[in-house]
Parts: sequence; C-alpha cells; structure tokens
Amino acid sequence: MIKDTISIKVNKVERSRITDVDWDNLPFGKVFSDHMLVMDYKDGVWHDPEIVPFESLSMHPATSAIHYGQSIFEGMKANKNENNEVLIFRPEMNAKRFTESCKRICMPQIPESTFIQLIQKIVDIDREWVPSKEGHSLYIRPFMFATDDFIGIKPSDTYKFIIFTCPVGAYYSQPVNVKIEEYYTRAAQGGVGRAKTAGNYAASLYPAKLAQEQGFHQLIWTDAAEHKYIEESGTMNIVFEIDGKLVTPSEDMDTILRGVTKRAVVDIARHWGVEVEERRVTVEEVVTALREGRVTDAFGAGTAATIAQVAKIGFREELFELPDVTSRTLSNKIKTYLTDLKSGKVEDELNWLLKF
Repeated sequence: MIKDTISIKVNKVERSRITDVDWDNLPFGKVFSDHMLVMDYKDGVWHDPEIVPFESLSMHPATSAIHYGQSIFEGMKANKNENNEVLIFRPEMNAKRFTESCKRICMPQIPESTFIQLIQKIVDIDREWVPSKEGHSLYIRPFMFATDDFIGIKPSDTYKFIIFTCPVGAYYSQPVNVKIEEYYTRAAQGGVGRAKTAGNYAASLYPAKLAQEQGFHQLIWTDAAEHKYIEESGTMNIVFEIDGKLVTPSEDMDTILRGVTKRAVVDIARHWGVEVEERRVTVEEVVTALREGRVTDAFGAGTAATIAQVAKIGFREELFELPDVTSRTLSNKIKTYLTDLKSGKVEDELNWLLKF
C-alpha cells in the first residue's frame, strides 16, 4: 500500500553539472542528470519520496537484492517539442508493466497513477537536461530493489524505489547483425520472462558475448522447450516483414516481455492499414522465407533503440543478408513517425504523449 497523500520533498543541487556536458559527444547511459527521486518502503507502506542530488548509494553487504535478485526496472524517454514542452511516450504502459514486474518478483506495488506522477516530477526538476538535438533524448530509469540486511531466502520486508535520468544519444549507430540462438535460453514458460527483472539481463550476457565473438551484435532468442519458436531479439521485441505483412511473436506467452515500442509499431501499422500478424512464429518459417527472399525487412523494437533495423540474420552455417536499409519503406516510415511524434513534430492523433 501507499499513503493516501504524497508530498515530495525537493533538495536541489547547489551547482548544476549541465554545463560540463559535451552535447556533441553524448554516450548512452554514462552521463547523469543532477537529481534522482528516492522512496522507501518499510513497515508495510511506501513513505514520502524525496528528490535529492544524484549520488552513489551506501549498501549493507547483506542487502537482499544483491544475494537473491529482487530487482526490477523500467526504461522510458523524454523529448522536447519546439515550444520547449517535455513529452513522454506512453508512460501508462511502463507503469502497468512495472506493476506486473512487482507482482511476479514478489515486491510491493506502486499505484500506476503515482508512478507516472513521480516520473513527471523528477523529469520536470531536470527538464533542462532534456536534449533538443535531433536523435537525442532524456532516458528515464525507474527501478526498485530489496534492501533487507538479512541472509535468508524470503521476500524482503523493505525496498527502495529510485528514478534517475540521463541524456543519451543513439543506442545503435548502425543496422545490427543477429543470430538465431538454438541452445541458450532467455526465459522459460512459467519463469520471469515477462518481468523486467535484472536477472533476465544477466542470463543473456554470456550467450550474447559468444555471438559477438562470431561477428553478431545480438541474438534472436527462441523458446526454451524446443528452440522452435522465435521470441525476442537481444533486449528488444522482433518484427519481420514477410510477403508484405508484418509478422511478430505474440506477447501472450509469458516468456516475452510486453514491449511499449513494439505495441506502438503494431498499432501504427494497423492504423495505416498494414496487415499485421501477432502469433507464434516458427524458426522454420522465418528461415524458409529468408532463403526464398520473402523477408524484406526485420527490426528490433525497444525503448533504447526505438527501431533497430537488422542487416543480417545468422542461422547455423547460413548467413542471410537483408535488403539495404535505405530501400525499406515501412520500417523507415515507422521510425521517422515515432521520432517525429516523440518530439512533437506530428499530431498526437492516438493520444500517446504526456505533455508538460
């Protein structure tokens, strides 16, 4: 539960670090804004949040999250329009997904309206950090972790919720090469694949490293039971254009994270009259379509990259090269539309933006 009324105490920095930033050389996830929001859960309730200067955390060596993995997070972006208003893309979906992660990882929930209110507050405090440069955004990272100083496997009684932000450039600077993975697994049915929990990403690092040693940027994950069905690509949802239709794995399976950007891609395509199939997608049908030249596009959809177009797909000893990115009509159109929408250059006809 959370207290009925929330007051947010604000303790601002004496001197902003914004003038120290090299805005023309902005790496992803290494430059952080001035403040962060912190809220603690103890005695069965969430206590009033506080906005404080961005700083390191002090942790007990027995902090529960370190040992037993109760840790979840979200990722969102803020942009500015020409009127200097801040725009956040579909935050209600992140709030809903955060709630689902809380349930699955046995953590206390934050009301979705409160989650959005806290996001808006911390972004507003550091709104000058929202880049105006094309292709740049303010990345927003809400996360929660268990804080009991206790060695024993049980849900923690205390938690810390934090939001920090960081101005970022492009996540991928070029189209990506991906490999269909048939041994390692991202998530199994009944597991925590639908939760945005830290352990899922830790488990992906080693197989991704092996793929990178073979010249691939990321993997296309397949199901754990048979490695027969396509699931995700790296840290993104995967979309194919086959025979003029968009084909993408259904998110009904609890092994697939419900993607905010992927949902937008599907909704936009259908709004434009494009045929979309959301269903179980087999490795066999994708590889057959690749061999026959019927795959005209493939791309990852995720918050960090937005649209990451795939250049090559590896499967066993075969390597399939997709059409040149400049020739791809639909994914380029979607990418441009989403970029323009998030920066207020096109009308928000689907009512997806939080503006302030």
